[in-house]
Amino acid sequence: MGHERVVKAEALEEFTDALHVDVPRLPHEPGVYLFKDRLGHVLYVGKARDLQKRVASYVRSTDALSLKTRALLKNASHLEFVVTLNEKEALLLESSLIKRYRPRYNVVLRDDKNYPALRLDPREPYPRLSVVRRFEKDGALYFGPYHAAHALRETLKVLHKVFPLRLCKSSKLIPRDRPCLNYSLGRCFGACAGKVSQEEYQRMVDEVILFLQGKTHTLQGLLKERMHQAAEALDFEKAAFYRDRLQSIEELQESQHIVSTRLVDQDVLGFVQKEDRWTVVVLFVRRGSVVGQKTYHLQEISGNAPEVLASFVQQFYGPGRWIPDEIIVPMELEGHEALEEWLTEVRGKHVRLWAARRGSRRALLDLARKNALEHHRSHAEGSESSDAVLQRIMEIFQLPRLPRLIVCVDISNMTGRHAVGSAVTFVDGRPRPSLYRRFTIRGVAQPDDPAMMAETVERLLAARRQGVPTIDLLVLDGGKSQLHRIVHLLESKGLRDKLPVLALAKEKDKDVGPEGRGFYEKVYVPGRKNPFFLSRHAEVLHFFQRLRDEAHRFAIGGYKHRHRKELLASALDAVKGLGPKRKQALLAHFDDMESLRRATLQELLQVPGIPEPVARNIVEHFQKNRPSKEI
Repeated sequence: MGHERVVKAEALEEFTDALHVDVPRLPHEPGVYLFKDRLGHVLYVGKARDLQKRVASYVRSTDALSLKTRALLKNASHLEFVVTLNEKEALLLESSLIKRYRPRYNVVLRDDKNYPALRLDPREPYPRLSVVRRFEKDGALYFGPYHAAHALRETLKVLHKVFPLRLCKSSKLIPRDRPCLNYSLGRCFGACAGKVSQEEYQRMVDEVILFLQGKTHTLQGLLKERMHQAAEALDFEKAAFYRDRLQSIEELQESQHIVSTRLVDQDVLGFVQKEDRWTVVVLFVRRGSVVGQKTYHLQEISGNAPEVLASFVQQFYGPGRWIPDEIIVPMELEGHEALEEWLTEVRGKHVRLWAARRGSRRALLDLARKNALEHHRSHAEGSESSDAVLQRIMEIFQLPRLPRLIVCVDISNMTGRHAVGSAVTFVDGRPRPSLYRRFTIRGVAQPDDPAMMAETVERLLAARRQGVPTIDLLVLDGGKSQLHRIVHLLESKGLRDKLPVLALAKEKDKDVGPEGRGFYEKVYVPGRKNPFFLSRHAEVLHFFQRLRDEAHRFAIGGYKHRHRKELLASALDAVKGLGPKRKQALLAHFDDMESLRRATLQELLQVPGIPEPVARNIVEHFQKNRPSKEI
């Protein structure tokens, strides 16, 4: 025991000296601590119920700490801390700092977008279903979220078939002389033209709510009763209508996978950890049925399982995000009580953070872990394959390090107009859309691809300070001229030796080697006169083609968006009463110029912020300027 105390005291002294912090003087108070490197970059943010005890816990024997925690302590230069009033305040501050600094050794979810959901406000005279990505406390009903957009589209398809609520985009119903095409197709009751009473429409809204709440048995009972009433009144057409609706609901029920008898919304977290790789699966269970799942692969994070999962929960849920009745987790999480209190406060309704050990909840955890295991194995195999390709790229082009983060830059324009630069990012051989960037070219007016690419790269490098990670390899979609321009730019910024760069160009018959003729592409590198041909390295060639195609797709999308926006804006310049805000509303409402040009007065009135006089001006403007063939 005496020897152990001496070892711990020596370790504490070494730890204290390395981080320039006096651990015994830290307060026994809740708060947040930050490990920083010599340049002041935040490496890790943690919370603690007792700051002194938590920081001192890093003095444990080296074998007890994870590989990444040891790497964190090795790279850390000093430690800072902030005292908070309580543990919940520490949790909130930790979450805010992680989002702000995106530390290397914390759990940082790249895909943090909100999932789509359905919104319905029953207080409106004629409510409609709309797709939203934020949950507001506005008195409306929200259903979801849906794990994928296609799942939401399928649900809407069924709903519009069974419950023909109005489909017009306006939040308020705008009366029309004649119903729209959806009424003729049987997809709408024609509320805008007075084809359905408000009472009958409200009954259908109540049915939609029961359906989306999962109370299908109650709904089926109501529909059967109405079907029998219609049959007794000899209204066989209405009886058949209710019969068909019943059949559709029964078919939908049969297709659902029931895993629980509890009619509550649950999220189930399963995880697998092997060495420095984590796979977390969130299983979405709604009213006893599995409706989908989301998988996250995490790397280079510090901490044990209770800490990592607690940090994951903090980022996965939050203001504007859907929070279910129960979140089932495989163990007691770090700061369990404070986390549950915070979730309840954000949702405005009690949330149970349930560390299940037996029963049906344990069975759901086993199912989530089984999915996590399969995804982890699949991702590991893919990572091994990607690592082999990246290793080959490093060897062929003699790169100083393994190119784990590759950025490909492309330019899209039409004779210099509407030019857009794009930069797509691949991490460990896989696309990372959250790191994609688009730049509207402002400094080049003439068709000059090298100059446009230089502006894109310069702005990309400036954006790195705002969260774009260190680039291991920069790939240009272009030839020698683009490469020379970017090399000159890097030299002027002192980055020539720090950022490897190469250019990928399509082959031309006059400039190919005997093995590259007719099929293979060429790669230019600085300091080498002749290009590389990858005829003997098909896996590297295919990787570069996939990288280049993704950059081209992203750039083309940006060009089309800018071209369409400027075309619409220029067409509206001569319309009286249209300022920038109203133009923006029209651009957001109509997909293209043709849709706006053919819009009727009633359709224009559905655009928020467009009064009737301005709508009439728009109609008259396009009538005067209509092509002669249409007159």
